[in-house]
Amino acid sequence: MDAANTITMVCVCDDHYFVHLAALIKSVEVNHATEEKLVFYIVEDAVSELSKRRLLDSINHEVTTLNFVKMEECTPDDFKLPVDGSSYPLNIYMRLFIPYFLPQNIERVIYLDVDMVLQEDISVLWKQDLKGLTVAAVQDPWVRIVSKWGGIENYKEFGLQEDTKYFNTGLLIMNLEQWREDNITAKVIKCINSNKEHAHFPDQYGLNVVLANKWLELNALWNCFAYHEGDEPYLIHFTGRKPIYKSYYFREDYKSTFYKYLQLTQWSDFKPIGETKRYLKKINNFLSKFNKIKKVNKMVYLFSFFS
Repeated sequence: MDAANTITMVCVCDDHYFVHLAALIKSVEVNHATEEKLVFYIVEDAVSELSKRRLLDSINHEVTTLNFVKMEECTPDDFKLPVDGSSYPLNIYMRLFIPYFLPQNIERVIYLDVDMVLQEDISVLWKQDLKGLTVAAVQDPWVRIVSKWGGIENYKEFGLQEDTKYFNTGLLIMNLEQWREDNITAKVIKCINSNKEHAHFPDQYGLNVVLANKWLELNALWNCFAYHEGDEPYLIHFTGRKPIYKSYYFREDYKSTFYKYLQLTQWSDFKPIGETKRYLKKINNFLSKFNKIKKVNKMVYLFSFFS
């Protein structure tokens, strides 16, 4: 495939959230109006063959190509995953390894969290000039600056000002060669491991420390949370409670947008699920993280689910 005429994207997903991934990919397809081909690399975290077949049956193969990569194959041997006690799954760290598991001829990639839907042509984002910087992102709509809770509470230790902008890592345009040259992955992992008590959103904490004041700020409409009011978003990001749950409580029109795209996939008959499955998912994240950390890093760490 001609790399010059291809938009490369990476998503990371487990089986539970594959329904979100289906809606995201369909939203990218539907809103894509230029001639580039769409190539997705999907890091799969224990995804069933049935889910993968359903996703393959949902796409337009004339435009979109899916490449599945097992999560266990994404981490280079000389890296160890950070150890944290959060309820976030280990797969959140896979974005850090994109420059290593993608083919080395790929120079740029767009990383997307799966709990998103796009309403603008992805080619607009793809053509964004990074101005020599490693990453482009949107200032986090909630945390916004490093001194707010959830940001970098020990920002003074890094010589940062309290009003230093803080970006959301759900959408990233990445210059892969620059990332490797600057050894970003190793720096972020070291930062997280050295500041676990401050890393409330672990991967986001580390990236904001390492890339503080060295990232390109995108238009805020490229990453709007589901409570956003104002101009129509280019991208809706369902942080917090997802529209796949009955307990979703953010804007109903954004939920309708999600289901509009989902209706165009093999999950067209999907119905919102209850709280039991949501809590089981969080518990499973803890148990899975505990077991994988023992295996990958050969250590056991203690944590409390309700702390």
